[in-house]
Amino acid sequence: MEISGIQILLVFIFATIAGMGSCLDEFQTHRPLIACTATGLILGDMTSGIIIGGTLEMMALGWMNIGAAIAPDAALASVISTILVVAGHQDISTGIAIAMPIAAAGQVLAIICKTVSVVFQHWADGYAEKGSTFGIDMCHYLALVFQGLRVGVPAVIVAMTVGTDAVQSMLAALPPVITGGLQVASGFIVVVGYAMVINMMGADYLMPFFFLGFVVAAFTDFNLVALGVIGLVAAIVYIQLNPKYQEVAAAPAAAAASSSSDMDDELD
Repeated sequence: MEISGIQILLVFIFATIAGMGSCLDEFQTHRPLIACTATGLILGDMTSGIIIGGTLEMMALGWMNIGAAIAPDAALASVISTILVVAGHQDISTGIAIAMPIAAAGQVLAIICKTVSVVFQHWADGYAEKGSTFGIDMCHYLALVFQGLRVGVPAVIVAMTVGTDAVQSMLAALPPVITGGLQVASGFIVVVGYAMVINMMGADYLMPFFFLGFVVAAFTDFNLVALGVIGLVAAIVYIQLNPKYQEVAAAPAAAAASSSSDMDDELD
């Protein structure tokens, strides 16, 4: 597939925004489900983007920046893997497998960019001594754009070269043992991501539903829509029957009744 100049420009703009989102952690533009879907939409195949994004999203559930620990770069992996699948005519499984080393490479690139961004901090200190709030703001914006370019520039390079024979030959030269191993590793990472999220939730009382979902998914032919409806119904029934939620709902009514009784006593 030949990518037009407009598509390359749009990929660059969105990839840069996704790169900035991975630092801000506010607008979630760096999440695979959003980044892959948007990139697929730009390239004309949103369906493949959604499929890739949904799979990578499960893998990246436990990826987060905590303190000085930098998580694998989900934005870079999402954008480039979608370009390789849609424009490079690679299998979705191959794109997902390639996303793992790309995310690891993006992690190293993010650390380098954050180290270089210290320069902007020193510039901001100089503007602070002068009392220039505008200069401080510009240093912050420049550092943010610099972080965005670490995703935007590689994305443009891949988008401009993905249709060439050299890139196609390189992708085709990957032995099955490598791509297969990466696919197995990506499956493990999905499980680890879920485990990290469940561990942080600390909701041990909900674990029976967790294991029940595995059993239903393994021994039935229900699709994701049916499983989602079953989960929603189970959640509604659980909330209705659990005394803990009934006590919370009854507390305002009890308070209102007590207040009304006190007013009646005062009137008497």
